[in-house]
Amino acid sequence: MTAQPSTPLPRPEAPATVTAEPVLPPARGPVGTPEAGRTSRIADRLGRPPRGTLLLGLAASLLMLVGAPGSGGIPMRDPVLGNSALSFWRYGHGALIAGALIYLGLALMVWAWVRLGRDVLAHRAGGRAVLTVAGVWLIPMLVTPPLFTRDPYSYLAQGALPLAGFDPYVVGPDSMGGIFTDNVHFFWQDTPAPYGPLFIALAQGIVLLAGKNLLLGVVLMRLTLATGLVLLVAVLPALTRHLGGRPAVALWLAVANPVMVVHMIGGIHNDLLVVGMLPLAALLALRGRFLTAIVVATLAMAVKASAGLILPFLVLLWAAKLRGSFWSRLVRTGLPSVAVFGVLFGAVTVFTGLGLGWLPALKSPSLIVNWLSWPTGAGQALHGVLGMFLDDLNEQAFVDVARVVGAALLVLLVAGLWWRARGGGATAVHHAGVALALAAVLSPATLPWYVSWGFSLLAMAAWSARGLQWVVFGSVWMMIVYYPTGETALYNWPFLALCAAGGVLAAVSLLHPDPLRLRRRSADGDTPPTGSPAPGTREGPGPLVPATPASLVDGTAGRG
Repeated sequence: MTAQPSTPLPRPEAPATVTAEPVLPPARGPVGTPEAGRTSRIADRLGRPPRGTLLLGLAASLLMLVGAPGSGGIPMRDPVLGNSALSFWRYGHGALIAGALIYLGLALMVWAWVRLGRDVLAHRAGGRAVLTVAGVWLIPMLVTPPLFTRDPYSYLAQGALPLAGFDPYVVGPDSMGGIFTDNVHFFWQDTPAPYGPLFIALAQGIVLLAGKNLLLGVVLMRLTLATGLVLLVAVLPALTRHLGGRPAVALWLAVANPVMVVHMIGGIHNDLLVVGMLPLAALLALRGRFLTAIVVATLAMAVKASAGLILPFLVLLWAAKLRGSFWSRLVRTGLPSVAVFGVLFGAVTVFTGLGLGWLPALKSPSLIVNWLSWPTGAGQALHGVLGMFLDDLNEQAFVDVARVVGAALLVLLVAGLWWRARGGGATAVHHAGVALALAAVLSPATLPWYVSWGFSLLAMAAWSARGLQWVVFGSVWMMIVYYPTGETALYNWPFLALCAAGGVLAAVSLLHPDPLRLRRRSADGDTPPTGSPAPGTREGPGPLVPATPASLVDGTAGRG
């Protein structure tokens, strides 16, 4: 890809490389009639989303909705299909067909997302259109069985434990028994909850409402966690303007992303609450409401401990607004911040009645051993290399040492990012996002949705075209490193290679609509095929966007 110009060139009148799609809804009735005017007003309110892309993603969601009851994270005893004529969908050939539908839907979802990204980069789709499209894609996910995970059953069981008289920070779900325990993944049956007291309290409330109805509990859990997405959407435009990005691009990255649609909503992960609360805290701090920002970040930490990494950066944002030496400003802002944090966190702990037992329980995720955690992967790789020459080597010892090194490296990197962010402003928020992203990959255990912690802030920054391609690749690849049932695929190397190839194809397709050159050139050669150079674009294979990607991505040519 040709290097990007440092100064944006004048934006072409219209991208010449891709034919614009029809928009929704189409005009009805003769021009000028009340019906046509009403339809046009509705279309304007919806942002005139691209019809083909919207319907393609909706079809993808519906395919996954149909396949999920047969090959998703289904209950052990399904009250809907279990004893019905449709029970074949869960077994044998039925389950295979259901799994195929999920993967087909996943492929169509990625295709639709990439197509939407092209429209966003070419300024054919603004923020409202992206939000409309994403909303339509998300609707079927609200009622689907869990996809690519069984975490919601663990959440419900952990909420039921205190109601049954057990401490969720001391025992695992297997101490309780019952319908919630039966559906928890075997790996987490005897593991204490690693989540904060606020989340356990939310899970208790959901269990009280759902009673013994497991399916209702799953839906209520999804709707509760989806408030994080609502927060994200509400905060995103303003925070994007602070961080120098473009709202339409940020919405495409953070909301319409298949990781959000399939993993976070379809899969139901409590990281979704954090994804909404962290940007809210950052925006509040940028607007000068520092103590309120500390309150929101503290509540986020009471859901998931990793969210607490943003707190030192919020203090820097406050300190940058005061006069005096850096250290005096840090003391004047740090002391009240610590006081607010201590009082609020203590109040949450007392209110829930769960105590601080969740802090020792934070070691529970370290039981996960996979190479998505860079230190864990490094330990496994070193053990594998030395194991070719030496016998009887303990892999866990290598992993443990590598994790200690990774933890030390994380502390040093976060400290460096914090020091470099002492000027406050957008830099502090950006560095906080990087710190959260590093925490996800350098922690002892990493799961794909952990990356959302930092990305909830970084999505609002300015992105180059090449950077967006990397995001597409990472999103596609990390979305499918688990099977729809929730079991890991991280050691199925041929499958991972296929996933990586799909990610590369999707990334290239973002800027090159026909990366495999499957379309025939026109017979007379007068009309350039899609992907050929056009006036105002760069020479070469013909990227989708004009040769001013900086203006298209970072918003210097207008905001969607």
